[in-house]
Amino acid sequence: MTTDETASHAHPRFAAALDELGLDVEIRRFPDETRTAQQAADAIGCQVSEIAKSLIFAADGVPVLVLMDGASRVDVERVRVELGAERVTRADAKVVRETTGYAIGGVPPFGHITPTRVLADRGLLDHALVWAAAGTPHTVFALDPKSLVAHAGGTLVDVREPSA
Repeated sequence: MTTDETASHAHPRFAAALDELGLDVEIRRFPDETRTAQQAADAIGCQVSEIAKSLIFAADGVPVLVLMDGASRVDVERVRVELGAERVTRADAKVVRETTGYAIGGVPPFGHITPTRVLADRGLLDHALVWAAAGTPHTVFALDPKSLVAHAGGTLVDVREPSA
């Protein structure tokens, strides 16, 4: 269960999702927005790869959430193949908000208004702890990546762009 302090920092929908999942996590709030993985890593004091990005794509028009470490980029072609879709594109801000209920930069890995298929890149498992948005561009929380993927209902896949 979330504490009153945690609930006051988290987006109300996300706080409700934490309660529903029985998760007790500390929500950290920052005075400045942490809309990018690098901004979040700088504010937390962790490596950018320890940030779990929650990114919305559209696969043949159907929203899908991809969880990716902050140092990597999603390979859209790999997502397309994984989903058996004809076309995968990055969702625009309106679709992100309509699908998740959150603004870009604050999308958490779970607690969305619409159930969405979740793909989680295996690279997240390279870390003991990852940090993800807690529903606003000012808030984050930490969780071990296996729990994060499980609570998000994610399928582990390899969808990061190959290293140069």
